[in-house]
Amino acid sequence: MAAGLAGCAVSTPTIDRAAQVDLQRFMGDWYVIGNIPTLPERDAYNAVESYSRDADGRIRTRFRYREGAFDGPLRTMNPVGTVVPGSGNAVWGMQFVWPIQAEYVIVDVDPDYSLTIIGRSARDYAWIMARQPSIPESSYDSAVARLHALGYDTAKLRRVPQRWPER
Repeated sequence: MAAGLAGCAVSTPTIDRAAQVDLQRFMGDWYVIGNIPTLPERDAYNAVESYSRDADGRIRTRFRYREGAFDGPLRTMNPVGTVVPGSGNAVWGMQFVWPIQAEYVIVDVDPDYSLTIIGRSARDYAWIMARQPSIPESSYDSAVARLHALGYDTAKLRRVPQRWPER
């Protein structure tokens, strides 16, 4: 994600965002079900994004995936997220390289925090993520429709192959 997001600084989002995000409930593992991928993600398998909060409020992120196949090499990135004040915890600056923070917007999160959609004002990248490695087709279709309504070219979406437990 770093290469694709490095030049995109955080500003006031011009994309809808969740009204309020409970950060404690949002923390933990999220399986990437589908995305409009950044360059490193284009051939990702078993992609998982994990969040935890530091004592200072920053969000430690670990993005891990297998490159090219389920048994491909494990790749990991560790950006740091910072919540933008006044955003209801839904807008973060995601820092891959200092001092640049890329915009990261929690567009939607289910009331039970089982499914989320992450977007960006530029409508260049998007992520559909869930607490489980698979979701009902109707849930995926609804997320795709939401991204389309936000102005995304959903033809660019890629289903991320997930197979658990890893073998």
